[in-house]
Amino acid sequence: MRKSYDKGFKAKVALEAIKEQMTVQEISQKYGVHQTVIAQRKRQLMAGAGELFERPNKKSVTEPETESERDQLLKIVGRLNVEVDF
Repeated sequence: MRKSYDKGFKAKVALEAIKEQMTVQEISQKYGVHQTVIAQRKRQLMAGAGELFERPNKKSVTEPETESERDQLLKIVGRLNVEVDF
């Protein structure tokens, strides 16, 4: 049966791997997690660390573009509806 770990435990193991105060093998023995899993968690933490510091209400760069495209499409749909009704 597969083991499942909570987010806190995964973060704790990944942080220990990033600190590099112990080898991956030592961390594996300490927490009972396979070395491959530790390496994956470390990569995930490194890849997603930048997202932790973004403001939650900040609009991304692509949102204004999609909003303007949406407005243009709504105008076209409205115009077509008027033409069909006429």
